[in-house]
Amino acid sequence: MTDATPVSESREGAVAVLTLQSPPVNALGSALREGIRAAIERAEADPAVKAIVLIGGGRMFSAGADITEFGKPQSGIGLPDLLNRIEAVGKPVVAAIHGNALGGGLETALACHYRVAVPSAKVGLPEVKLGILPGAGGTQRLPRIVGPRKALEVIVGGAPIGAKQAAAMGLIDDLAPEESLRAHAVAFAERVAAEGRPLTKIRDREDRIAEGRDDPGLFDAFRTENARRMRGFEAPEACIACIEAACRLPFEQGLAFEREQFLTLVSGEQSAAQRYVFFAERQTAKIPDVPETTPARPVAKVGIIGAGTMGGGIAMNFLNAGLPVTIVETKREALDRGLGTIRTNYENTARKGRLRPEDVETRMGLLTDTLDLDALKDCDLIIEAVFEDMAIKQEIFSKLDRIAKPGAILASNTSYLDIDAIAAATGRPGDVIGLHFFSPANVMRLLEVVRGARTSQDVIATAMQVGRRIGKIAVLVGVCHGFVGNRMLAQRQREANRLILEGVKPWDVDRVIHDFGLPMGPFAMSDLAGLDIGWSRETNRSETVRDLLCEQDRRGQKTGAGFYDYDAKRNATPSPVTEEIIATVAARQGVAQKPASDQEILERCLYPMVNEDAKILEEGKAIRASDIDIVWINGYGWPVYRGGPMFWADGIGLRRVLERLRAYEALYGDAFKPSPLLERLAADGKGFKDL
Repeated sequence: MTDATPVSESREGAVAVLTLQSPPVNALGSALREGIRAAIERAEADPAVKAIVLIGGGRMFSAGADITEFGKPQSGIGLPDLLNRIEAVGKPVVAAIHGNALGGGLETALACHYRVAVPSAKVGLPEVKLGILPGAGGTQRLPRIVGPRKALEVIVGGAPIGAKQAAAMGLIDDLAPEESLRAHAVAFAERVAAEGRPLTKIRDREDRIAEGRDDPGLFDAFRTENARRMRGFEAPEACIACIEAACRLPFEQGLAFEREQFLTLVSGEQSAAQRYVFFAERQTAKIPDVPETTPARPVAKVGIIGAGTMGGGIAMNFLNAGLPVTIVETKREALDRGLGTIRTNYENTARKGRLRPEDVETRMGLLTDTLDLDALKDCDLIIEAVFEDMAIKQEIFSKLDRIAKPGAILASNTSYLDIDAIAAATGRPGDVIGLHFFSPANVMRLLEVVRGARTSQDVIATAMQVGRRIGKIAVLVGVCHGFVGNRMLAQRQREANRLILEGVKPWDVDRVIHDFGLPMGPFAMSDLAGLDIGWSRETNRSETVRDLLCEQDRRGQKTGAGFYDYDAKRNATPSPVTEEIIATVAARQGVAQKPASDQEILERCLYPMVNEDAKILEEGKAIRASDIDIVWINGYGWPVYRGGPMFWADGIGLRRVLERLRAYEALYGDAFKPSPLLERLAADGKGFKDL
């Protein structure tokens, strides 16, 4: 066989070893599927072969299907037919798993008669994250080997599990030493053949699925328990329905039902959106003027200025990654409070079983606290996370210019402010960059990396690399007020505030935005964050709805009242007080009252965001439209099944978006004035995807 052969074949005694050779992840594209089929049939036909081992070459067994084939005509044998063929082999077939066996990779292993894995291996069926379901028997075979309850967790949850956990479930038959998987699998296959063990076909197993027949209510209970997490998504319900089918239908009928559900999902809008997001996330790392070969600066120690909510959360990211952190505050009380919050967060995680108690102490042991800014002199990366005030930030960066060692990266966690103005306070603007974390910083996945006009290439490369190292999705953006995410958010907030002055109730605006798929509407979000952020009695002008709410100490959930009234458990109810305040402000401003349909509410809140997106692209503040989508999905909760604002707008059609913007411009003025880029794309019949 040549190196280009997708499956290499070798013999160890009476065992044929078939190695998948389709780097980098052994994706089960048409060539590999055909290679497996041919190799299996040759081994089955050879009387000298008594057993077969299927093993992955390179880093893993298989990461699953080739996603790029979705929606295209099938070439060669399909994966469902291939797996039926493997299962029907008249000799023992053993899957030997290292690295990952995900999606179609795990389905392939399930079609084998036995499964051996190294302890570090991970297995799973993550298709739900692409808006689909396992379409090659995964929803039918897995419940038969682990039971419906575990199958629901694995398939609907979509997260991979470790080999030891899989073995405890009965999914893995034997664990092999890390360094000798191949030899162990061959020896296992030899024993199976010599002992004449049965060729166990998962399709024939009925004992584990009896639970689903005896307790059909477990499926509705699972739906109820996970309703919030599954809200708006089509694929989770289809997965549940298929697992139910596995429990009540014969195997072949269950397979047919699974295939029908798979084909419906894969051709639907949600799966198209989720597959788009899958690739868009990977695109964010590609920066045209910063080659992948750009050397990154070493980051072995991190300094953080500010131990408040943001500073503490940022510190946890680095502690989680095993990096020592020095955190600085101006007062001992603030420092102790911040350290206490960090420890409490870790201890709460440990109580939930997601962290070992000793890990809490390990991470806290990496944290050094100080009141002395000079203690940051040996840090490789210093992140300022203080109050959003330009004068304060410039003063800090001026001091850092004196303190920080040569080559240290100086970063600001600003949400809005001009990175170039901050960098100007130093004599090393090339070392300055923005790292905009989102609250809570230890949870939210998004990191906006803000490049200044003089930020050096290696600083950008390092920031992007550091983002990945601490588990963030880093997106490079340019300097402008609010960068990408908050600049777009301002458009929605403006229109939401205008709508309520026109007579639309805040809870109706929130309902429309929530029903669209976002976690909460603008007014519920404001109550959660606190209405008094940036507000003070000293500067209050009693002009806006927010001003009057804060004057009455209605500052959001923390005071039990804001736009909504809250009970002791923070359950919200519409407030007549808020309605009166809104009516007062509307009368003062002479705003005419008029009704608005749900469609108008949605368009007025979201279409200006799309328009702002186009301006951001025109100005070069984002590299590509998909980067903007990733910002809003991971930083603001835009529903992934809608693919981000730009993808969503393309689906509507930019001509339609332009038409509605012009209509609103005629009514409400320049706030809706279409961007030239949007007009040009609409005129050409193109979308943001064509840029």
